[in-house]
Amino acid sequence: MGEGRPGVAATLRALNEALGRPAALWVKESGARNLRHRDFLAPRAALSAAFPGGQVPPEAVSAVSSLRGPAVLPLRVCRQTPAGLAVQVRRPEAFQRLLGPLPGPAPTAAGARTGCVVLHCPALRSPAALRPRHLRSVLLADHLAQLLRAQGVDVRLVPALSEERSRDVLRQLRIHWPSGGSSLSDAVSALKAALGRCSCAAACEQGPGTAEGVICKVHLKSFVEQQGLLGYDPNLDVLLVTEGTLRSLAELQEAVLQCPVSDPMALPTSGFPSQSSCCSIVHVVNCEEEFQQQQLDVLWRILDPGAHTALQKHLVCGPVKVTNPSSPIGADQYFQLRKRQMYEASVIKYGELAQDEAWTEVIDTLTVAAIRFEMLSTAHRSQITLDLENNSISTKGTKSGAFVMYNCARLATLFNTFQRAVEQGTYPPLPPASALNFSCLREEGEWLLLFNYLLPFPEVLQQAAQLPPPSKGIRITANTETVCKFLIQLSMDFSSYYNRVHVLGEPYPHLFDQMFARLQLLGAVRDVFHSALATLHLPPLSQI
Repeated sequence: MGEGRPGVAATLRALNEALGRPAALWVKESGARNLRHRDFLAPRAALSAAFPGGQVPPEAVSAVSSLRGPAVLPLRVCRQTPAGLAVQVRRPEAFQRLLGPLPGPAPTAAGARTGCVVLHCPALRSPAALRPRHLRSVLLADHLAQLLRAQGVDVRLVPALSEERSRDVLRQLRIHWPSGGSSLSDAVSALKAALGRCSCAAACEQGPGTAEGVICKVHLKSFVEQQGLLGYDPNLDVLLVTEGTLRSLAELQEAVLQCPVSDPMALPTSGFPSQSSCCSIVHVVNCEEEFQQQQLDVLWRILDPGAHTALQKHLVCGPVKVTNPSSPIGADQYFQLRKRQMYEASVIKYGELAQDEAWTEVIDTLTVAAIRFEMLSTAHRSQITLDLENNSISTKGTKSGAFVMYNCARLATLFNTFQRAVEQGTYPPLPPASALNFSCLREEGEWLLLFNYLLPFPEVLQQAAQLPPPSKGIRITANTETVCKFLIQLSMDFSSYYNRVHVLGEPYPHLFDQMFARLQLLGAVRDVFHSALATLHLPPLSQI
């Protein structure tokens, strides 16, 4: 096991280097049909562009076959095929190397932080009741915070909750958000003083049409034009600044000051440029709030022209359309409706069992899973449509949060059953991974689970946490749907395998090798489920 854990990116990089061409020629296969014949392919079209006549020199083919490295998969054969240059992995050795340590990202060394991000969710400042469109941006920020923390990034969430009803809704959805907060009076006073020195600010005459509490007006458009700022709405013009506006900025400043950034490389794992050691600010907004947040962004740049305000970026969520609502629906009503539908669906599937008090927590967890997957499995830029009239929650659909939780519970049941059998003397305990015979894993679904899920899982989490800087402007794009889609596909392939293969066989010693190897594989699959669900604040279920 001294060779280390192999990875997809490292293997692809080694394959490309072996061919001696700068272009990325190789792709990882993922479909079951192609995986019967090959694991990596350099397609014929790519080879034709890189080599005369598409013919790879024999010495390059030989170099591919003999590749070795701490993070490179063990390769068995490389050959020319009609589809291109195909490579197969030495699968028993790959199972051994991947199933020894637990799958998932290596734990971050103590103190080895890679930067700080302030995630600002303006929806939580709304004095009105939260609605599903607000909930989408809050859930996205909560999930993104977990993903960034898993990569060693320090995260600050803003604003602190003050409304009790907002706390209740977020608590129901297992959203971990700070509440309370320190006094901001000094910071607000400092911002008022900065306004007094600001050339863009002007006194606001109090008239019949003037909003109450307005301190002054600030000309944003002239500042945007002078600074050559890109990506802002052309309709930005004059902002009427209130005490509440300054409190919002003061809270953001407070979060920035709390960021313990000591590494001058600012967020390399998150994709931000290393402009300074300052933390980066990401405003997570729904499309209806985007204009107002741009106003706040520019005002902050005017009053506090530091490196951190220059690193402000906007992650914008698409609209949430609710089909035929009888009246505007709040986030709490949305949760209660989905909970009732989940209860009814569970009663249909499990009968009186689902009416037991012990199932209350299960129903709550399934409801949260259903809502999180409904909100997060779509790319954040795209529209979401919520069908609240019909019972669109199901325990059977393969693309729902309930389906993912169901398969996670099946794994828990499998290992509980095995443990009871061990205690009763039916089976011996599971031996250490180093003593297992992974050549017994020959079923197509077993390689699919390892190659498509256990192998790339750490890289999936890394990619989901990336916030690449935009080529221009202030909008950024995040792959926040990645984890939900990964879990849905994993659940489908695991379910197919589990329905087809009898893992706990007859207690005959000659069958133990295969059973133990399968349990080791499925134990790693279970760990992946748990780690991925943790980024969604979803606890694994032990029953369903």
